[in-house]
Amino acid sequence: MGIYLNSSTAYTLYKNETKKPYFVDKTLILEQLFPLVDEGTNYICITRPRRFGKTVMANMIASFFSKAQDAADVFDCLKISQDADYQIYRNKYNVIHISFNDISRQCTSYEQYIARIEERLIKDLQKEFPDAKLAQEQSAVDALTDIYTDDCSIRFIFVLDEWDFIFHQPFITENEKMAYLSFLRSLLKDRPYVLLVYMTGILPIAKYSSGSELNMFTEFTMAKSPAFSDYFGFTQAEVDDLYLRYQNTCKDMRVTRTGLQQWYNGYHTASGEQVYNPRSIVQALRFNELSNYWTSSGPYDEIYFYIENNIRAVRDDLTLMVSGMAVPAKISEYTATSTDLKTKEEIFSAMVVYGFLSYQNGTVSIPNKELMDKFSDMLKQEPSLGYVYRLANESDRMLQATIAGDTETMEKILDLAHDTETPLLTYHHETELTAIVNLVYLSARDNYRIEREEKAGIGYVDFIFYPETDKNADCIILELKVDNTPDAAIQQIKDKKYAMRFQGKIGEMSKYSGRILAVGISYNRTNKKHKCKVEVL
Repeated sequence: MGIYLNSSTAYTLYKNETKKPYFVDKTLILEQLFPLVDEGTNYICITRPRRFGKTVMANMIASFFSKAQDAADVFDCLKISQDADYQIYRNKYNVIHISFNDISRQCTSYEQYIARIEERLIKDLQKEFPDAKLAQEQSAVDALTDIYTDDCSIRFIFVLDEWDFIFHQPFITENEKMAYLSFLRSLLKDRPYVLLVYMTGILPIAKYSSGSELNMFTEFTMAKSPAFSDYFGFTQAEVDDLYLRYQNTCKDMRVTRTGLQQWYNGYHTASGEQVYNPRSIVQALRFNELSNYWTSSGPYDEIYFYIENNIRAVRDDLTLMVSGMAVPAKISEYTATSTDLKTKEEIFSAMVVYGFLSYQNGTVSIPNKELMDKFSDMLKQEPSLGYVYRLANESDRMLQATIAGDTETMEKILDLAHDTETPLLTYHHETELTAIVNLVYLSARDNYRIEREEKAGIGYVDFIFYPETDKNADCIILELKVDNTPDAAIQQIKDKKYAMRFQGKIGEMSKYSGRILAVGISYNRTNKKHKCKVEVL
């Protein structure tokens, strides 16, 4: 057994994964790989945001095909064991499994990085094929070619995880990125010893030259490729099953199924299916708490990195998205490889690739509360966002003024929006007013669950604020009007019986004991003034 060639590492890691209480069996992806192995010389690259199960899948594939160790004890009880060809493919192949994110702390240059990989692979090949009389100074390509030349029945399945890891390291230059692509091309392209290459990463394969060094790969991205969609991220049915396990084992449940939906859902495959962030789902159920698990490894600065070169181009769209809206966008996933993002297309494309935004039907949106919290943090901490920053930082005062019925302060805060000439504030539609109102109540999300356009009574209310941290806090129903009066908004709340959402629904009455506030906010496009009214129902 070697480090890369026929290693037992993948078997050990995947076996441990299957023992975890919230393991999800996705082994049926192997059924789609069997024909590719039969055909030979196939190349697929599957890209997904981080923490979407790429490494678990790579370990599973390597442990299934590799002849390093009989994995019957792992796979006999999984879905793939029901396939008629299960025994034919299991543990029958030479597998070269390389995790490109396995980097020593001493590595400070590309030369060290790539030399370490080649040296380790050569050692593995020398040990496995002593009769080939391979020299340590040989390249990996030459060594593999010599082995195949001696015996053309010896071919390899390559499982390459985190292929783009090196692109994120501070020591690599643009020329070295090209050298790395050339290394992969030389190792893999048109080589008779290649049976199958299964490669994963975050970035789609970068097309740095007209020749497209890695154009032998068929790429499968989340936004544009329906194939393999079910195997990365958790589907609705899978989360339902995991939640049932949680209910059967947790004695003091603090996580609701609705909470999982709000916090971690919101991504879409190219086929339109909704998927959840798998790491966050597992962590929430395991630790019995809804929290920022996926984004906890990177602060809001990570989001800001993508927009800092052209804040003005995306500022208004960010405001709309923080309001829960989707905005039109042209996504070109290859632009995510750029380190100098300037156009709105480049910025949003990168944010989709890295999982900060969700893409569906030509629009981008913030997928869930876990990401929404990070975007909200950014809006409140970056002065370069201009009016967005100013309004977001008034949100604490806005909530307190609303609870106190201080409509004068509410109106002054809303009128701050007109310190700028941004087109968002022309208020041609209630959409823009909705975005600004959402912004000035940004801090309310710390203590409230805010729902938009929710069915309440006999109509759909603009905003309902459900107390989350303090069930004795005031409940808020908020209605917006353009070129009308706040009194008309309050009257609509009464006429359509929106308060029934708190008063009359079974199960809701016992949850909330605070006052129910009806809040009307209007905007007059002629005099460019806001008017507010607060009434206790």
